[in-house]
Amino acid sequence: MARAVVLVSGGLDSATVLAIAQADGWTCHALSIDYGQRHRAELAAAARVAQALGAESHRVVSVGLGGFGGSALTDLAIGVPTQPTTGIPVTYVPARNTVMLSLALAYAEVVEADAIFTGANAVDYSGYPDCRPEYLAAFERMANLATKLAGEGHPLVVRSPIVDLAKADIVRRGVALGVDYALTVSCYDADAEGRACGRCDSCRLRRAGFAQAGLADPTRYRAVS
Repeated sequence: MARAVVLVSGGLDSATVLAIAQADGWTCHALSIDYGQRHRAELAAAARVAQALGAESHRVVSVGLGGFGGSALTDLAIGVPTQPTTGIPVTYVPARNTVMLSLALAYAEVVEADAIFTGANAVDYSGYPDCRPEYLAAFERMANLATKLAGEGHPLVVRSPIVDLAKADIVRRGVALGVDYALTVSCYDADAEGRACGRCDSCRLRRAGFAQAGLADPTRYRAVS
């Protein structure tokens, strides 16, 4: 059976991608990255999701992007916006997807995977430049130039099955595949219990996705004072 490394953040999008890969018959090695994000709740969610969806394994790797800062997700001195913003928002983490995909690539070489799956989305997202299809295609080309695996005749593909789906369509696809979205945490500023703020960009997109899909939102929101 073909093997895949699936990046699992603990959020809605990556949970859906793991379910898609599992349903398509891949043996999935889930990989989560502790990059110094402002809360641990999403990593706990990633473990729940990997177990619930039957991943072959789940590994967490740490990398200190918080040492650089430059993002509301890695620097507590920068507030998470609670209103829509223009341009690339302060929740963009410099080079995050490149770092994550590179770690997934290293893991893929070790387990001799045929693919890396990512939950990047270029429709209902926050405008991050490293979520675009052309970026993912460029990373795949680089990966197959830079690895022993590809050099020995075993190239891999970077798959992003929800990259062109609206959030409502992602939700519908996941529900059809049996994803329990109550296990997931998407909020940029969740509390220690994983309860969402309900005000950040990620919360707005997630809430709108469930509403547009005509489905109940299972997200746990904390009380706002």
